[in-house]
Amino acid sequence: MQVVGYDVGTGESEPALVLAADGEPVREPLPVGRELAYALGERRCAGTIVDGEHHGCANARAPYCEEHSRTWVCARCTGVCLKDEMDCFEEHAVYLAAFTPATFKVGVTRAWRLDTRLREQGADRAAHLHTVSNGRIAREIESEIAREVGDSVRVPTKVRGLAEPVDAAAWAALLEEYDPIETVALEYGLELDERPVGETIASGVVRGTKGRVLVLERGGTTYAVDMRDLVGYEVSEGPVERSLQSSLGAFG
Repeated sequence: MQVVGYDVGTGESEPALVLAADGEPVREPLPVGRELAYALGERRCAGTIVDGEHHGCANARAPYCEEHSRTWVCARCTGVCLKDEMDCFEEHAVYLAAFTPATFKVGVTRAWRLDTRLREQGADRAAHLHTVSNGRIAREIESEIAREVGDSVRVPTKVRGLAEPVDAAAWAALLEEYDPIETVALEYGLELDERPVGETIASGVVRGTKGRVLVLERGGTTYAVDMRDLVGYEVSEGPVERSLQSSLGAFG
């Protein structure tokens, strides 16, 4: 079997890894308390899924080779359309997102996807700043705000703050510069006492997920796994054979 994708679990769907064997993709749900027992093997391109069928790829580049990599040009848009013809003629939301303890970013999404987009990213707090008529206007506003706030947060940064609360004073100070339509706090139910150890494993008891970060407990240590880092790996049922870094709490 090969890990060919993942679902962060938004709306009615639950978090899951997507595995494939012999062309058939299967969801591996990740509810809290579920015990995973997959050992990682070789890694290669995860191929693609078309009409419910997985098409494998033998190329070594992972998680996707050049043939199967997708470039979303809208992510690079600053108000000047990079497509042959602009097609984002629906309401878009411009928002600020906070990640514990005090990392902030500005973002844009279609207005109806705002809550979903925030959860996809694992945001802890958010402020809806504007709703505008199309994506071009939204990207122009985002580009201006990004000069001061930034528009991206890397997964390792999110992992470092997993066991910490939001810096409420820093978040409030940022919001004073804007006039948000509304603010929201998002919860993920992880309730961690210490920062998880960053690892790439698929074995342990599921503590929860936050965006694309999967938190597993194994041998008294919690581990934070970027699910994208699992994509492309061949997996087999069995224990992790290599040694893993443990937290200090595992020896207490």
